[in-house]
Amino acid sequence: MRVSIAGRETEPVHLTYCLNVYPGITWPEVQANIERHVLKHKQRFAPDRPFGVGLRLAGEASSEILRGDELARFREYLDAHGLYVFTMNGFPYGPFHGQTVKAEVHAPDWRDDERVAYTLRLIQTLADLLPDGMDGGISTNPFGYHPYIDTTDRAMWQLFVERMVLIAERLHRVRMADGKLIHLDIEPEPDGVLGDCGELIAFYEQWLLPLGVPLLAVRLGLDDDAARAVMLDHIRVCFDTCHVGVSYEDPATILARFAELGIKVGKIQVSSALKLDLGEPGHRQELAAELAQFDEPIYLHQVIQRNTDGSLLHYPDLPEALPQIDDPQAEEWRIHFHVPIFVERFEHFGSTQETIAQTFEVLAQTGFTNHLEIETYTWDVLPAELKQDLDESVAREYQWVLDAIR
Repeated sequence: MRVSIAGRETEPVHLTYCLNVYPGITWPEVQANIERHVLKHKQRFAPDRPFGVGLRLAGEASSEILRGDELARFREYLDAHGLYVFTMNGFPYGPFHGQTVKAEVHAPDWRDDERVAYTLRLIQTLADLLPDGMDGGISTNPFGYHPYIDTTDRAMWQLFVERMVLIAERLHRVRMADGKLIHLDIEPEPDGVLGDCGELIAFYEQWLLPLGVPLLAVRLGLDDDAARAVMLDHIRVCFDTCHVGVSYEDPATILARFAELGIKVGKIQVSSALKLDLGEPGHRQELAAELAQFDEPIYLHQVIQRNTDGSLLHYPDLPEALPQIDDPQAEEWRIHFHVPIFVERFEHFGSTQETIAQTFEVLAQTGFTNHLEIETYTWDVLPAELKQDLDESVAREYQWVLDAIR
């Protein structure tokens, strides 16, 4: 859905929510979720206007939709129901609900040929579905899970660059042939190879631009300046506000640095994380007992601790952090647990909702992207008191974003 932002005179943004909120790895399951849920939200929020869909296709579904006339039939379905696809979530490849995901959310990573093939299938799908005159984006993982990859290996970084060059080349050729501007949006995440936006900036500065631009120039027959522009058009950032908040990054500072370097933001994933002011060590076991209800077996919940001296300490998951809660140096925890964006506080806990507000402030001032995708996928594993009807919860998030940007 196209929505105008208060204080901004430029083009409206496209707003949707990510379909990774629903279980389903086959194409028929995705179709059923759209029929059962998305049409309900369209009727509520955009009964007389086109309604955007944040499509998520698992590896299996990404192959199924390209068989026979499935893609053409889906395009007809979208048109008939006033729906359109402008963004896709290409981060999780396999099952995302109902079984342990943890670090496997990164598999296959960008060392694996199947990650490349999967992304190319998503590009083919989006190029066919994307309405004329509209840019489209596909978010992807930050190359892999850091503990599984040797980031001191120069050959590994060269491989990642080569694969970004391949994707940029394909996207450029799609644009030349069909007039469709599509970008791959890299999503930094705690404990990813690119764990935060600062590390993503370093990748652009140290690897992607100095190594990738000359390679892309040769592949496309362009000079370096033109190849650099192509690279920056097609390899962008997925700015996940949960991840930015967990990493203690300031949105205005990061986004200003992106602008200086010419790095573009493909989309904002609107999401929020847990935040916990630890207070005095003597009272923390009560907090630990409350926090234990968020310790669930499906997803990784990385914890980043801010110490009294301002330094940061990383824990790979909540079970590793909880025994250390009495650390006298610790003053705050931020926990990678996507919580409802419309809730600022949960009893003893806060959220990083302010990171969303800060991001929207910069968006209103600069219009740095036109894609917004709500991404709270943890409804099934939230503590009981935060669980509500799924459709009603999605609607509340949608309304909260509408109110916040208007």
